[in-house]
Amino acid sequence: MTVNLSKTLMILLFNVLSWSVFAQKDSTSLYTSHNKGKLFLSWGGNREAFTKSDITFKGDNYKFTLQNVKAHDKGKGWHIDYINPKRLTIPQTNFKVGYFITDNYYLAFGLDHMKYVMTKNQYVNINGYIDLPSDEPGSIYNGVYQNEEIQMTEDFLMFEHTDGLNYLYLEFGRFDDISSIFGITNTDKFQVNITEGIGFGALYPKTNTTLMHKDRYDEFHLAGYGMSLNVGLNLTFFKHFYIQGDVTGGYINMPDIRTTRNPNDRASQHFMFIESVISFGAIFKV
Repeated sequence: MTVNLSKTLMILLFNVLSWSVFAQKDSTSLYTSHNKGKLFLSWGGNREAFTKSDITFKGDNYKFTLQNVKAHDKGKGWHIDYINPKRLTIPQTNFKVGYFITDNYYLAFGLDHMKYVMTKNQYVNINGYIDLPSDEPGSIYNGVYQNEEIQMTEDFLMFEHTDGLNYLYLEFGRFDDISSIFGITNTDKFQVNITEGIGFGALYPKTNTTLMHKDRYDEFHLAGYGMSLNVGLNLTFFKHFYIQGDVTGGYINMPDIRTTRNPNDRASQHFMFIESVISFGAIFKV
């Protein structure tokens, strides 16, 4: 009796171990169980908010700083322009392509096409001086300013990075599968991931400016640098397709902004931003 019981227990134990090993091999054989060597790319849209910033303008015969200037984005909502090749720069968009160097870590290149619009007709303080030649229309603003209030009318200043506030960056990030928390076992059908990343890159805005009746200027120019942190939730369907929501916070410093056709006319500013992104993407083995 004892011998038979021992044999029965040994057989049961062997079966349990065999099933466990088989189950482990089966789970690791899933396409989504490993990411190393995979390439991913995504396209989406964003909304963003900016902190107030001091903007310094300088050029021939003037130098002044506008304090605590407010700005906002230029959201377009759900629109066909996001997928219209001829109008892709009209909405606020995001592009990213990356490669998994391990199962959890990736390197990526991204372009966040944000839009920054100085709020019109706001009142701000101005410090500095303006001493334009009397034959220039902008000479009506001549004077020395010390914490004086001035209104941001279009006659005095229009200032926008609307085509756009282009942040081109390299990102190092991490990817973690949390599907098991939701009881998901076949991640090849549906997978839930969380992502975190840190980025650093350059600002290449196309700044739309009119300053004190000078000719309008609207050209691309390498203006500065930025850095960012992001967290996201990734939902992957059928191994290769995903929807991802991200929240990104960052810092932008642009010490060299072109403002008029005269190369001596420049502006500088720095500010923080927060950005929400919804993107659609694909992931596949190279």
